[in-house]
Amino acid sequence: MRIINGKYGKRRFDVPANIKARPTTDFARENLFNVLNNIIDFDGISALDLFAGTGAISFELASRGCAKVICVEAYHVQYNFIKKVIQTLGAKELIPVKGDVFKFISSCRESFDFIFADPPYDLPRLNEIPKLILSSSLLKPNGLLVVEHSKNNDFSSLPEFEEHRVYGSVNFSFFRNPANKEVNE
Repeated sequence: MRIINGKYGKRRFDVPANIKARPTTDFARENLFNVLNNIIDFDGISALDLFAGTGAISFELASRGCAKVICVEAYHVQYNFIKKVIQTLGAKELIPVKGDVFKFISSCRESFDFIFADPPYDLPRLNEIPKLILSSSLLKPNGLLVVEHSKNNDFSSLPEFEEHRVYGSVNFSFFRNPANKEVNE
């Protein structure tokens, strides 16, 4: 895994062979961040990475200036890998959480400027994820949610849907939380 850009950019880490994740490809991640750089100023914002896997998105967010990045991962191997990389980088802005994403969504009382979710493509409840996040107070008003998914998912009927991007076999759907939505912070 490599961190593409920012203060931790150009760093590489060997991912454990027994990892239970499908990491976002460097090609897709680089293209995603090229788009995001034009619509988000990462400096000082708070971000949430759900189904963090190897933590590649979390590390990229922290590297580009996010003040706080919470990365949620349920599997022991991935969680320990994320903790090890955080320690190696000395990245105090990264906070790993070991746990179930659905429980985290229902119990978290914090709101974020940016949320990225990369669930397993075969996750039975994958189609629920955007609705669960957008109906909670997790995303700040005018905040951006990006969900990575396969070509088999279509979220364009959701009112908060903004756009769909495809990079190889990787699909990203973008959602914007309405600016007039009330948030309990």
